[in-house]
Amino acid sequence: MDYKKAGVDIEAGYKAVELMKKHVQGTMREEVLGGIGGFSGAFSLEKFKGMEKPTLVSGTDGVGTKLKLAFLLNQHHTIGIDCVAMCVNDIACAGGEPLFFLDYIACGRNEPEKIATIVSGVAEGCKMAGAALIGGETAEMPGFYPVDEYDLAGFAVGIVDEKELITGKNLKPGDILIGIHSSGVHSNGYSLVRKVFTMTETSLNIYYDSLGTTLGEALLTPTKIYVKALKSVKEAGVTIKGCSHITGGGFYENIPRMLPDGVRAVVEKRSYQVPPIFQMLSKDGDIKEEMMYNTFNMGVGMVLGVADEDVDRTIAAVKAAGETAFVLGQIEAGEKGVVLC
Repeated sequence: MDYKKAGVDIEAGYKAVELMKKHVQGTMREEVLGGIGGFSGAFSLEKFKGMEKPTLVSGTDGVGTKLKLAFLLNQHHTIGIDCVAMCVNDIACAGGEPLFFLDYIACGRNEPEKIATIVSGVAEGCKMAGAALIGGETAEMPGFYPVDEYDLAGFAVGIVDEKELITGKNLKPGDILIGIHSSGVHSNGYSLVRKVFTMTETSLNIYYDSLGTTLGEALLTPTKIYVKALKSVKEAGVTIKGCSHITGGGFYENIPRMLPDGVRAVVEKRSYQVPPIFQMLSKDGDIKEEMMYNTFNMGVGMVLGVADEDVDRTIAAVKAAGETAFVLGQIEAGEKGVVLC
């Protein structure tokens, strides 16, 4: 008996590391110390000594049951982007600059090419966010995961000067809500998605004119990374008073997280066009509107709270970063919460 006969292929692990090295190398920043393959990743903070109060911000998340679609369609690249996005968007939401990222892949069987494909997506997401992929772990766990399945999670660390933390505490009546479009369902709500749509390779490969793509392609579209958009707004001289990453819990759970007591967010539903994928979900699943907004991002991946006089500069800065922004609503006096009208 040996480890391989027990289900763990050490040689496959070595091969996976070699295959992923080229992807990891492309994410390096000048602050990264040491090479690839050590027991830990080192990152110098020397560059940030000029900040008055340098503050580390962190985020951790996974891809959730969206992975089930990747398994069905044997497409493993984009979910790596999802994993990065879910972590670095939270950091950007606090005003932070993502510095580095670490991934964790647990699988039933280590297939080096598949693992390298997943990591290539993680590396692409890191490059989009400007973060270095400085470490990770691939754990082969036979008997715990099916041989053709895996889980993917990540952890990111960023930095911000304490005075530039986005807390929402200064939001007041009259401030404006700016929405930034999502790319689709992102990485939340897939337990419900998988109940609404038939999850087979055949059904996911059906093309829909309303979507302009197959259902599977629409659902596997990776989560947008908003780091550059928020950085562009900051560089335009705009103070982002509040920021909400619309993830699990949709509008009703996430927008209140940026609100101080005594104000409410009033969202104008007709201020933008809800993407077709959400219309399909609502119709095919007979899901009530309130539940849709309480589960999905509904086409809005990030919500910013800014002063009225900063609206035009904010929208222009987001556009300059390659994203689309629009006036979503406003802040009013009232009980803390969200009102959709």
